[in-house]
Amino acid sequence: MCLAFPAKVLEIDGDLATVERSGVKRAASLMLLPEAKVGDFVLIHAGFAMQVIDEREVQIRDALVAEMNGAPRTVESLAT
Repeated sequence: MCLAFPAKVLEIDGDLATVERSGVKRAASLMLLPEAKVGDFVLIHAGFAMQVIDEREVQIRDALVAEMNGAPRTVESLAT
């Protein structure tokens, strides 16, 4: 199973971005997503930014992951 995780773009230097997820910073390639800008949320897979997503999508994904780990159901409260 392959998973992409959302991260926020903090800095861009050429084709590389510094992204942050849950306080962890790492480098990600923007070769497949050159339109990404500082402040965007992007999906990262295998070290590559694959898609720009909005912050709401990040919240929904985080709620779904929390539910899979046993947290109370919260996705409905985000749907409005």
